[in-house]
Amino acid sequence: MSTSESVIHQVPYYAQWESPELVPDILAGTSLAADDPFWERSGAADPEEYEYWSWRLCGVACLRMALDFWWGLAPPAVRLAEECLAAGAYVRHPDGRLDGLIHAPFAAYVRRRWGLPAEARSPLTPEELPGLLAAGRLVVLSVHPSIRTLDPDPPRQGGHLVLAVGATEQELLIHNPSGFPDGSQRFARVPWDDLPRFFAGRGIVLGPFG
Repeated sequence: MSTSESVIHQVPYYAQWESPELVPDILAGTSLAADDPFWERSGAADPEEYEYWSWRLCGVACLRMALDFWWGLAPPAVRLAEECLAAGAYVRHPDGRLDGLIHAPFAAYVRRRWGLPAEARSPLTPEELPGLLAAGRLVVLSVHPSIRTLDPDPPRQGGHLVLAVGATEQELLIHNPSGFPDGSQRFARVPWDDLPRFFAGRGIVLGPFG
């Protein structure tokens, strides 16, 4: 990947769980999200509601990071998720299944609710990302969750959302809402040659203001 210069936006980080250090144990099933000591910060009514939503908050976490970066504001995650549900960015079925985050209605919600430029893009290519970041934008990317370990053979592309916050000639830098605290949460480095294994070629371009 050719980039004229490196750009790294100093974006605050939020995990999709309130305690980022617990992410490995929650994903491994050795701890329950409902036992997160800071679950109330999410705005959930009880630990059970937090448990339900926390597995589905990757896109909301990306939005919180962007809002904090530009506005210094990070509304509670479950409250944002409820607004996204009302806006059609999630679809909740009677049996509790949840579809989403659906990119186009999510982008429309972000524009309407927060006044933040947001555009759902499909296709979106890796080659476009350095220019978007250099122009002051942040980009929500659909990737496979095993990007956290740079799995050599992920089963598919997509299924999880991360926030692209920087680019160098060698790597894309992402904030991963379900990354591990050993280095795959904040400013996690994804070599350009590795990105296509995980990236589904779609995302949401955010900002900038003005």
